[in-house]
Amino acid sequence: MGCVKSIVFALALVINPIACFAQDVLRGHGGPVRALAVRGEARELISGSFDNTVIVWDLDRSLAKRVLRFHDGPVNAVAVLPGGCLASGGDDRRIAIWCGNADKPARVLDGHDAPVTALTEVAGDLVSGSFDGTVRTWDYLGTRTPSISASHKGAVSAIAKLLRLEGRSAGLTTGGADGTLTIAFQTSYERMVLEAPVTALAVAADEIIAACSDGQLRFISPGLKISALEVDQIPLASLAVSPDGKLIATAGLRGGIAIIDRASRKIIHRLTGPGLPVWSLAFDADNRTLISGGADRVIRRWDAIAGTALTSNLPERDLVAEAAASGERGAVVFRACQACHTLSPDGGNRAGPTLHGVFGRRIGTAPGYGYSAALPAMQIVWGKDTIARLFEVGPTAYTPGTKMPEQTITDPADRTALVDWLERVTAGQK
Repeated sequence: MGCVKSIVFALALVINPIACFAQDVLRGHGGPVRALAVRGEARELISGSFDNTVIVWDLDRSLAKRVLRFHDGPVNAVAVLPGGCLASGGDDRRIAIWCGNADKPARVLDGHDAPVTALTEVAGDLVSGSFDGTVRTWDYLGTRTPSISASHKGAVSAIAKLLRLEGRSAGLTTGGADGTLTIAFQTSYERMVLEAPVTALAVAADEIIAACSDGQLRFISPGLKISALEVDQIPLASLAVSPDGKLIATAGLRGGIAIIDRASRKIIHRLTGPGLPVWSLAFDADNRTLISGGADRVIRRWDAIAGTALTSNLPERDLVAEAAASGERGAVVFRACQACHTLSPDGGNRAGPTLHGVFGRRIGTAPGYGYSAALPAMQIVWGKDTIARLFEVGPTAYTPGTKMPEQTITDPADRTALVDWLERVTAGQK
Protein backbone atom coordinates (compact mmCIF):
# COMPACT_ATOMS: atom_id res chain seq x y z
CA MET A 1 0.00 0.00 0.00
CA GLY A 2 2.86 2.37 0.82
CA CYS A 3 4.30 1.69 -2.64
CA VAL A 4 1.01 2.67 -4.28
CA LYS A 5 0.89 5.89 -2.29
CA SER A 6 4.43 6.73 -3.38
CA ILE A 7 3.55 6.17 -7.03
CA VAL A 8 0.43 8.34 -6.73
CA PHE A 9 2.47 11.10 -5.06
CA ALA A 10 5.15 10.91 -7.76
CA LEU A 11 2.51 11.15 -10.50
CA ALA A 12 1.01 14.18 -8.75
CA LEU A 13 4.38 15.93 -8.90
CA VAL A 14 4.68 15.21 -12.63
CA ILE A 15 1.24 16.66 -13.24
CA ASN A 16 1.74 19.61 -10.89
CA PRO A 17 5.46 20.00 -10.10
CA ILE A 18 4.95 22.79 -7.57
CA ALA A 19 2.30 21.00 -5.51
CA CYS A 20 4.82 19.81 -2.92
CA PHE A 21 6.01 23.35 -2.28
CA ALA A 22 2.65 24.73 -1.13
CA GLN A 23 3.16 27.10 1.79
CA ASP A 24 0.97 29.03 4.17
CA VAL A 25 0.15 32.67 3.54
CA LEU A 26 2.79 35.27 4.33
CA ARG A 27 1.67 37.21 7.39
CA GLY A 28 3.51 40.28 8.52
CA HIS A 29 1.89 43.46 7.30
CA GLY A 30 -0.49 45.41 9.49
CA GLY A 31 -2.38 46.91 6.54
CA PRO A 32 -3.41 46.12 2.94
CA VAL A 33 -0.57 44.95 0.69
CA ARG A 34 -0.29 47.57 -2.04
CA ALA A 35 2.85 46.57 -3.99
CA LEU A 36 4.84 43.42 -4.83
CA ALA A 37 8.09 42.72 -6.66
CA VAL A 38 10.08 39.48 -7.04
CA ARG A 39 13.87 39.33 -6.90
CA GLY A 40 14.18 35.92 -8.53
CA GLU A 41 17.91 35.28 -8.24
CA ALA A 42 17.84 35.94 -4.48
CA ARG A 43 14.51 34.12 -3.99
CA GLU A 44 13.10 37.22 -2.35
CA LEU A 45 9.74 38.94 -2.47
CA ILE A 46 9.46 42.65 -1.75
CA SER A 47 6.13 43.95 -0.47
CA GLY A 48 4.88 47.43 0.39
CA SER A 49 1.84 48.15 2.51
CA PHE A 50 -0.62 50.72 3.77
CA ASP A 51 1.03 50.13 7.17
CA ASN A 52 3.97 52.30 5.92
CA THR A 53 6.42 49.37 5.83
CA VAL A 54 8.37 47.36 3.27
CA ILE A 55 9.01 43.68 4.01
CA VAL A 56 11.69 41.54 2.37
CA TRP A 57 10.55 37.90 2.35
CA ASP A 58 12.41 34.63 1.86
CA LEU A 59 10.19 33.00 -0.76
CA ASP A 60 11.48 29.48 -0.22
CA ARG A 61 11.11 29.49 3.57
CA SER A 62 8.00 31.71 3.69
CA LEU A 63 9.63 33.96 6.29
CA ALA A 64 10.04 37.70 6.68
CA LYS A 65 13.75 38.51 6.56
CA ARG A 66 13.59 42.26 7.18
CA VAL A 67 10.98 44.91 7.90
CA LEU A 68 12.04 48.30 6.52
CA ARG A 69 10.57 51.38 8.16
CA PHE A 70 11.04 54.86 6.76
CA HIS A 71 7.92 56.20 5.07
CA ASP A 72 5.43 58.45 6.87
CA GLY A 73 2.51 57.10 4.87
CA PRO A 74 1.35 54.09 2.84
CA VAL A 75 3.91 52.48 0.53
CA ASN A 76 2.38 52.47 -2.96
CA ALA A 77 5.23 51.09 -5.09
CA VAL A 78 8.37 48.95 -4.86
CA ALA A 79 11.00 48.10 -7.47
CA VAL A 80 14.04 45.83 -7.67
CA LEU A 81 17.24 47.64 -8.69
CA PRO A 82 20.66 46.44 -9.86
CA GLY A 83 23.43 45.72 -7.37
CA GLY A 84 21.27 44.29 -4.60
CA CYS A 85 19.23 47.46 -4.10
CA LEU A 86 15.50 48.12 -4.08
CA ALA A 87 13.30 51.21 -4.07
CA SER A 88 10.07 52.11 -2.30
CA GLY A 89 7.79 55.08 -2.85
CA GLY A 90 4.90 56.29 -0.76
CA ASP A 91 2.23 58.78 0.12
CA ASP A 92 4.89 60.90 1.85
CA ARG A 93 6.14 61.86 -1.67
CA ARG A 94 9.56 60.33 -1.00
CA ILE A 95 11.48 57.44 -2.56
CA ALA A 96 13.77 55.35 -0.35
CA ILE A 97 16.71 53.44 -1.84
CA TRP A 98 17.64 50.36 0.20
CA CYS A 99 20.88 48.48 -0.47
CA GLY A 100 22.33 45.27 0.94
CA ASN A 101 21.03 44.29 4.38
CA ALA A 102 20.88 47.83 5.74
CA ASP A 103 17.78 48.77 7.73
CA LYS A 104 18.09 52.43 6.79
CA PRO A 105 17.87 53.92 3.28
CA ALA A 106 21.14 54.39 1.43
CA ARG A 107 19.57 57.44 -0.14
CA VAL A 108 16.29 59.35 -0.11
CA LEU A 109 14.96 60.92 -3.31
CA ASP A 110 12.76 63.91 -2.62
CA GLY A 111 11.25 65.87 -5.47
CA HIS A 112 7.68 64.88 -6.21
CA ASP A 113 4.94 67.26 -5.08
CA ALA A 114 2.39 64.50 -4.40
CA PRO A 115 2.33 60.79 -3.46
CA VAL A 116 4.59 58.46 -5.45
CA THR A 117 2.44 55.93 -7.28
CA ALA A 118 4.77 53.89 -9.52
CA LEU A 119 8.42 52.84 -9.78
CA THR A 120 10.48 50.89 -12.29
CA GLU A 121 14.13 50.49 -13.31
CA VAL A 122 15.17 51.45 -16.84
CA ALA A 123 18.76 51.18 -18.10
CA GLY A 124 20.23 51.46 -14.61
CA ASP A 125 18.12 54.47 -13.65
CA LEU A 126 15.01 54.63 -11.46
CA VAL A 127 11.83 56.02 -13.02
CA SER A 128 9.01 57.25 -10.78
CA GLY A 129 5.46 58.44 -11.33
CA SER A 130 3.33 60.55 -9.04
CA PHE A 131 -0.07 62.06 -8.40
CA ASP A 132 1.60 65.34 -9.40
CA GLY A 133 1.40 64.22 -13.04
CA THR A 134 5.14 63.94 -13.58
CA VAL A 135 7.46 61.12 -14.51
CA ARG A 136 10.99 61.51 -13.18
CA THR A 137 14.18 59.64 -14.03
CA TRP A 138 16.71 59.41 -11.18
CA ASP A 139 20.39 58.58 -11.06
CA TYR A 140 19.48 56.98 -7.75
CA LEU A 141 22.99 56.39 -6.38
CA GLY A 142 24.73 59.19 -8.27
CA THR A 143 24.58 62.97 -8.48
CA ARG A 144 22.89 63.58 -11.84
CA THR A 145 19.86 65.86 -11.57
CA PRO A 146 16.62 63.97 -12.24
CA SER A 147 14.96 64.62 -15.57
CA ILE A 148 11.26 65.51 -15.46
CA SER A 149 8.52 65.01 -18.02
CA ALA A 150 4.98 66.14 -17.23
CA SER A 151 3.41 63.42 -19.33
CA HIS A 152 -0.11 63.37 -17.92
CA LYS A 153 -2.75 65.93 -16.97
CA GLY A 154 -3.67 63.89 -13.90
CA ALA A 155 -2.02 61.32 -11.68
CA VAL A 156 0.56 58.98 -13.22
CA SER A 157 -0.88 55.64 -12.16
CA ALA A 158 1.53 53.15 -13.76
CA ILE A 159 4.94 52.82 -15.40
CA ALA A 160 6.40 49.82 -17.24
CA LYS A 161 9.81 49.16 -18.76
CA LEU A 162 9.58 48.74 -22.53
CA LEU A 163 12.42 47.35 -24.61
CA ARG A 164 10.95 47.18 -28.08
CA LEU A 165 7.68 47.82 -29.93
CA GLU A 166 7.02 48.00 -33.66
CA GLY A 167 10.62 46.98 -34.23
CA ARG A 168 11.73 50.22 -32.59
CA SER A 169 13.80 50.57 -29.44
CA ALA A 170 11.86 52.10 -26.59
CA GLY A 171 12.47 53.14 -22.99
CA LEU A 172 9.22 53.02 -21.07
CA THR A 173 5.48 53.42 -21.19
CA THR A 174 3.32 55.32 -18.70
CA GLY A 175 -0.38 55.34 -17.96
CA GLY A 176 -2.46 57.98 -16.25
CA ALA A 177 -5.75 58.76 -14.57
CA ASP A 178 -6.44 61.02 -17.56
CA GLY A 179 -6.97 57.91 -19.71
CA THR A 180 -3.85 58.37 -21.78
CA LEU A 181 -0.86 56.13 -22.38
CA THR A 182 2.55 57.38 -23.48
CA ILE A 183 5.33 55.48 -25.21
CA ALA A 184 8.86 56.88 -25.24
CA PHE A 185 10.73 55.55 -28.25
CA GLN A 186 14.43 56.21 -28.78
CA THR A 187 13.82 59.12 -31.18
CA SER A 188 10.09 59.79 -30.88
CA TYR A 189 7.21 60.01 -28.45
CA GLU A 190 3.67 58.67 -28.81
CA ARG A 191 0.55 59.54 -26.81
CA MET A 192 -2.56 57.38 -27.06
CA VAL A 193 -6.07 57.77 -25.64
CA LEU A 194 -7.48 54.61 -24.05
CA GLU A 195 -10.97 55.92 -23.19
CA ALA A 196 -10.68 54.97 -19.50
CA PRO A 197 -8.17 55.76 -16.72
CA VAL A 198 -5.18 53.39 -16.62
CA THR A 199 -4.76 51.62 -13.26
CA ALA A 200 -1.81 49.29 -14.02
CA LEU A 201 0.62 48.46 -16.83
CA ALA A 202 2.67 45.45 -17.89
CA VAL A 203 4.82 44.68 -20.91
CA ALA A 204 5.32 41.45 -22.83
CA ALA A 205 7.83 40.91 -25.63
CA ASP A 206 5.87 42.68 -28.34
CA GLU A 207 3.00 44.51 -26.71
CA ILE A 208 1.80 46.67 -23.84
CA ILE A 209 -1.05 45.54 -21.57
CA ALA A 210 -3.03 48.20 -19.69
CA ALA A 211 -5.57 47.52 -16.95
CA CYS A 212 -8.28 50.17 -16.89
CA SER A 213 -10.95 51.51 -14.58
CA ASP A 214 -13.78 50.29 -16.83
CA GLY A 215 -12.88 46.65 -16.11
CA GLN A 216 -11.14 46.09 -19.44
CA LEU A 217 -7.63 45.10 -20.43
CA ARG A 218 -6.31 46.96 -23.43
CA PHE A 219 -3.54 45.58 -25.62
CA ILE A 220 -1.27 47.89 -27.62
CA SER A 221 0.34 45.75 -30.31
CA PRO A 222 2.80 46.45 -33.13
CA GLY A 223 1.39 49.14 -35.40
CA LEU A 224 0.03 50.79 -32.22
CA LYS A 225 -3.20 48.87 -32.67
CA ILE A 226 -5.51 48.77 -29.65
CA SER A 227 -7.69 45.80 -28.79
CA ALA A 228 -9.70 45.19 -25.61
CA LEU A 229 -10.82 42.31 -23.40
CA GLU A 230 -13.57 42.80 -20.82
CA VAL A 231 -12.54 41.14 -17.56
CA ASP A 232 -14.94 42.70 -15.09
CA GLN A 233 -17.53 45.46 -14.92
CA ILE A 234 -15.75 47.36 -12.15
CA PRO A 235 -12.24 48.87 -12.05
CA LEU A 236 -9.24 46.59 -12.34
CA ALA A 237 -6.79 47.20 -9.50
CA SER A 238 -3.69 45.13 -10.33
CA LEU A 239 -1.87 43.44 -13.21
CA ALA A 240 1.08 41.09 -13.81
CA VAL A 241 2.56 39.17 -16.74
CA SER A 242 4.56 35.95 -16.34
CA PRO A 243 8.28 36.30 -17.17
CA ASP A 244 7.83 34.23 -20.35
CA GLY A 245 4.93 36.46 -21.44
CA LYS A 246 2.42 33.63 -21.79
CA LEU A 247 0.09 34.41 -18.88
CA ILE A 248 -1.58 37.59 -17.68
CA ALA A 249 -3.10 38.00 -14.24
CA THR A 250 -5.40 40.88 -13.30
CA ALA A 251 -7.77 41.56 -10.42
CA GLY A 252 -10.66 43.91 -9.88
CA LEU A 253 -11.97 45.62 -6.79
CA ARG A 254 -14.23 42.63 -6.09
CA GLY A 255 -11.10 40.60 -5.43
CA GLY A 256 -11.38 37.84 -8.04
CA ILE A 257 -8.21 37.19 -10.06
CA ALA A 258 -8.51 36.45 -13.78
CA ILE A 259 -5.79 34.37 -15.47
CA ILE A 260 -5.59 35.06 -19.20
CA ASP A 261 -3.76 33.22 -21.97
CA ARG A 262 -2.04 36.11 -23.73
CA ALA A 263 -1.84 34.45 -27.15
CA SER A 264 -5.54 33.62 -27.40
CA ARG A 265 -6.82 36.55 -25.29
CA LYS A 266 -9.03 34.09 -23.37
CA ILE A 267 -9.69 33.93 -19.63
CA ILE A 268 -8.63 30.42 -18.61
CA HIS A 269 -9.18 30.65 -14.83
CA ARG A 270 -10.95 32.83 -12.30
CA LEU A 271 -9.43 32.57 -8.85
CA THR A 272 -11.61 33.58 -5.94
CA GLY A 273 -10.80 34.03 -2.29
CA PRO A 274 -10.40 36.53 0.52
CA GLY A 275 -8.23 39.61 0.47
CA LEU A 276 -10.72 41.87 -1.32
CA PRO A 277 -9.71 43.86 -3.18
CA VAL A 278 -6.48 42.38 -4.57
CA TRP A 279 -4.23 45.43 -4.76
CA SER A 280 -1.04 43.79 -6.04
CA LEU A 281 0.10 40.85 -8.18
CA ALA A 282 3.48 39.42 -9.21
CA PHE A 283 4.66 36.22 -10.92
CA ASP A 284 7.51 34.15 -9.53
CA ALA A 285 10.39 33.16 -11.81
CA ASP A 286 8.86 29.73 -12.59
CA ASN A 287 6.21 31.38 -14.84
CA ARG A 288 3.32 29.69 -13.01
CA THR A 289 3.36 30.73 -9.35
CA LEU A 290 1.29 33.89 -8.93
CA ILE A 291 1.63 35.99 -5.79
CA SER A 292 -1.17 38.27 -4.62
CA GLY A 293 -1.55 40.89 -1.91
CA GLY A 294 -4.84 42.30 -0.77
CA ALA A 295 -6.89 44.20 1.73
CA ASP A 296 -6.70 41.50 4.42
CA ARG A 297 -2.95 42.20 4.90
CA VAL A 298 -1.64 38.77 3.87
CA ILE A 299 0.17 37.51 0.78
CA ARG A 300 -1.08 34.40 -1.03
CA ARG A 301 0.28 32.13 -3.75
CA TRP A 302 -1.60 30.49 -6.62
CA ASP A 303 -0.85 27.98 -9.35
CA ALA A 304 -1.81 30.09 -12.36
CA ILE A 305 -1.62 27.17 -14.80
CA ALA A 306 -3.78 24.79 -12.76
CA GLY A 307 -5.99 27.59 -11.44
CA THR A 308 -5.68 26.50 -7.82
CA ALA A 309 -4.67 28.05 -4.51
CA LEU A 310 -1.26 27.11 -3.10
CA THR A 311 -1.94 28.77 0.24
CA SER A 312 -4.80 29.03 2.70
CA ASN A 313 -7.92 30.50 1.16
CA LEU A 314 -9.66 31.18 4.48
CA PRO A 315 -10.40 34.76 5.53
CA GLU A 316 -7.98 36.30 7.99
CA ARG A 317 -9.41 37.38 11.31
CA ASP A 318 -7.69 40.40 12.84
CA LEU A 319 -8.07 39.84 16.57
CA VAL A 320 -5.93 42.86 17.37
CA ALA A 321 -8.15 45.15 15.28
CA GLU A 322 -11.24 43.68 16.92
CA ALA A 323 -9.82 44.31 20.39
CA ALA A 324 -8.74 47.83 19.44
CA ALA A 325 -12.20 48.58 18.04
CA SER A 326 -13.77 47.46 21.31
CA GLY A 327 -11.75 50.05 23.20
CA GLU A 328 -8.87 47.92 24.54
CA ARG A 329 -6.11 50.50 24.93
CA GLY A 330 -3.36 47.88 25.00
CA ALA A 331 -4.51 46.54 21.62
CA VAL A 332 -4.48 50.06 20.17
CA VAL A 333 -0.87 50.53 21.30
CA PHE A 334 0.10 47.09 19.97
CA ARG A 335 -1.03 47.93 16.41
CA ALA A 336 2.43 49.43 15.76
CA CYS A 337 3.99 46.04 16.68
CA GLN A 338 1.66 43.86 14.62
CA ALA A 339 3.77 43.89 11.45
CA CYS A 340 6.58 42.03 13.24
CA HIS A 341 5.02 39.94 16.01
CA THR A 342 2.25 37.37 16.32
CA LEU A 343 0.39 36.54 19.52
CA SER A 344 -1.35 33.22 19.03
CA PRO A 345 0.05 29.67 19.42
CA ASP A 346 -0.12 29.05 15.66
CA GLY A 347 1.03 32.50 14.56
CA GLY A 348 4.74 31.68 14.37
CA ASN A 349 7.65 34.06 13.91
CA ARG A 350 7.54 37.02 11.53
CA ALA A 351 10.26 39.62 11.18
CA GLY A 352 10.27 39.50 14.99
CA PRO A 353 9.78 36.45 17.24
CA THR A 354 6.32 35.31 18.28
CA LEU A 355 5.12 36.83 21.54
CA HIS A 356 3.00 33.83 22.47
CA GLY A 357 4.23 32.70 25.89
CA VAL A 358 6.65 35.62 26.15
CA PHE A 359 6.00 36.31 29.85
CA GLY A 360 8.58 34.35 31.82
CA ARG A 361 10.68 33.65 28.71
CA ARG A 362 14.32 34.67 28.62
CA ILE A 363 15.37 37.02 25.84
CA GLY A 364 16.68 35.37 22.68
CA THR A 365 15.08 31.96 23.25
CA ALA A 366 11.91 31.84 21.11
CA PRO A 367 12.20 28.60 19.09
CA GLY A 368 13.05 28.93 15.41
CA TYR A 369 13.88 32.64 15.39
CA GLY A 370 17.26 33.98 14.23
CA TYR A 371 18.28 36.50 16.87
CA SER A 372 21.04 39.10 16.77
CA ALA A 373 24.20 37.60 18.26
CA ALA A 374 24.13 39.82 21.36
CA LEU A 375 20.66 38.90 22.60
CA PRO A 376 20.95 35.22 23.69
CA ALA A 377 23.83 36.19 26.03
CA MET A 378 21.66 38.65 27.96
CA GLN A 379 19.94 37.68 31.21
CA ILE A 380 16.69 39.58 30.68
CA VAL A 381 13.52 37.64 31.42
CA TRP A 382 10.41 39.14 29.87
CA GLY A 383 7.71 40.31 32.26
CA LYS A 384 5.66 43.42 32.94
CA ASP A 385 8.61 45.40 34.29
CA THR A 386 11.13 44.41 31.59
CA ILE A 387 8.72 44.92 28.66
CA ALA A 388 7.69 48.30 30.06
CA ARG A 389 11.34 49.27 30.47
CA LEU A 390 12.09 48.21 26.86
CA PHE A 391 9.56 50.73 25.56
CA GLU A 392 10.46 53.39 28.09
CA VAL A 393 14.12 53.72 27.09
CA GLY A 394 13.99 52.11 23.64
CA PRO A 395 15.39 48.83 22.23
CA THR A 396 18.82 50.24 21.39
CA ALA A 397 19.49 51.33 24.98
CA TYR A 398 17.87 48.37 26.71
CA THR A 399 19.00 45.56 24.39
CA PRO A 400 22.18 46.77 22.62
CA GLY A 401 22.83 44.94 19.37
CA THR A 402 19.17 44.27 18.65
CA LYS A 403 17.75 44.50 15.13
CA MET A 404 14.41 45.68 16.52
CA PRO A 405 13.47 49.10 15.10
CA GLU A 406 13.90 51.98 17.54
CA GLN A 407 10.63 52.96 19.17
CA THR A 408 9.49 54.18 22.57
CA ILE A 409 6.17 54.64 24.34
CA THR A 410 6.42 57.89 26.26
CA ASP A 411 3.07 57.75 28.09
CA PRO A 412 3.33 55.55 31.24
CA ALA A 413 -0.40 54.78 31.02
CA ASP A 414 0.05 53.43 27.49
CA ARG A 415 2.98 51.25 28.59
CA THR A 416 0.89 49.83 31.45
CA ALA A 417 -2.06 49.18 29.14
CA LEU A 418 0.20 47.40 26.66
CA VAL A 419 1.88 45.06 29.14
CA ASP A 420 -1.40 44.25 30.91
CA TRP A 421 -3.04 43.37 27.59
CA LEU A 422 -0.02 41.39 26.36
CA GLU A 423 0.09 39.33 29.54
CA ARG A 424 -3.50 38.30 29.02
CA VAL A 425 -3.45 37.54 25.28
CA THR A 426 -0.06 35.78 25.12
CA ALA A 427 -0.62 33.40 28.03
CA GLY A 428 0.00 29.73 27.25
CA GLN A 429 2.62 27.04 27.07
CA LYS A 430 6.14 28.41 26.90
